[in-house]
Amino acid sequence: MKMELWFTEKQTPSVGITCKVLRTLHREKTPFQDITVLDTEQFGRMLVLDGMVQTTIYDEFAYHEMLAHVPLNTHPHPCKVLIVGGGDGGTAREVLRHSRVERVTLVEIDRRVVEISRRFLPELACSFDHPKMEVFFEDGVEYVKKKEGVYDVILVDSPEPIGQAARLFSAEFYEAVFRALRPDGLFAAQTESPFFNRDLISSVYKKISRLFPIAKLYLAVVPTYPSGLWSFTIGSKKFDPESVDPKEIPSFPLRYYNSDVHFASFKLPDFVRELLCQEVKS
Repeated sequence: MKMELWFTEKQTPSVGITCKVLRTLHREKTPFQDITVLDTEQFGRMLVLDGMVQTTIYDEFAYHEMLAHVPLNTHPHPCKVLIVGGGDGGTAREVLRHSRVERVTLVEIDRRVVEISRRFLPELACSFDHPKMEVFFEDGVEYVKKKEGVYDVILVDSPEPIGQAARLFSAEFYEAVFRALRPDGLFAAQTESPFFNRDLISSVYKKISRLFPIAKLYLAVVPTYPSGLWSFTIGSKKFDPESVDPKEIPSFPLRYYNSDVHFASFKLPDFVRELLCQEVKS
C-alpha cells in the first residue's frame, strides 16, 4: 500500500485545511518560531510558521499584489516605503515594481525566514539584493516606535495575531505607525478573515479610524488563508484609495491586481460592512 502524507492547518478549533504533501523540504525551530517548508501537490512549495500557512507558490500573488499595489497606487509619490514583517520577500518584490519608490526598508524579526525563503521560495525572495532594498532583523514594533515622519507608506505584512505578533494589531503600534509616517503618509495591513476573525477586524478598524482621517477596508481572495476571503485595512492621513485616478494606475504584468480590482475591492458585502460599525466585545 502506498503511504500518503498530509498536512493540516487548524484554522479554527472546528475548521482546517488539509493538503497532500509530496515531501518536507525543510524544518527547524528558531528562537522565534517553528519554520517548515513543504512541497504540496495542490499548492506547490508552502511556507508554514508555527503550523500556520504563511504563503504558497500557487496563490501568493493574490495576497502580495493586493497588500502592495492598493496603497502604493493610492499615494502619488511613495518614495520611502517600510515593510514590517514580510520576510518571504513577496511584498518587497511587488513594491519594487514602482519606479517612484526610492527606498524600501524591510524589518523582519527572524533572520531565518529570509534565509530559508531565499533558498526555497526564490520566486518571492528575488528582491533582497536589489539596490533600493535594506533589511533589518529586529522587532518591527520597536523599530517603528523609533521613527518619526520618515515614511510615505508603511505596509504591515504580519502573521496571525498570536504571541508576539499580536502587538502588530495593537493601538500602541498603530499610534507609532501614525508618527512614523510623513504628514501625507498612509499605511496598509493585512487584517485576517471576515468570516473567522470578525471581532479582530472590528477592533482593528476602530483603532485605525480613531487615528487616521481616512480608514477603509478592502478584500481579496487567497485560497490557502482561512475561509479564502481576506481583508486588508488602510489608514491614510490624506489620500483616499477610492479617489485615485484610474489613468494614473500603472499597468504591470500582474495576475490579480488591476485598476478595476483596485476599486472593486472596496465594495464590501453587507456582513463585512456591519463589522466596521459593530461594538467590539471586551
